[in-house]
Amino acid sequence: QVQLVESGGGLVQAGGSLRLSCAASGSIFSINAMGWYRQAPGKQRELVASITRDSSTNYADSVKGRFTISRDNAKNTVYLQMNSLKAEDTAVYYCNAARVAWPTRNYWGQGTQVTVSS
Repeated sequence: QVQLVESGGGLVQAGGSLRLSCAASGSIFSINAMGWYRQAPGKQRELVASITRDSSTNYADSVKGRFTISRDNAKNTVYLQMNSLKAEDTAVYYCNAARVAWPTRNYWGQGTQVTVSS
């Protein structure tokens, strides 16, 4: 089993920056990819950014150029650096870890609130 602990959320003014952290523990060797999702009230959860074991990254168009996903293998931690934040970035951000090979597994963090004031 994999456990994910998120941190770094908070309140920030538009144009500011935050860095989210997701510390993974447990059977980390089984994970193929990790990512950040977000969900705003009344909206579906959406993928913000992802990173694979070979360091391939993917970003939602709405955050491309502003957000950067990275990892620190020594600390088993994935980060989401968020710059030039907008009010529309306000959401609960969730860390996800996935094993895409059989048997497939998905793990989620508890979520961390990001609020951007305009």
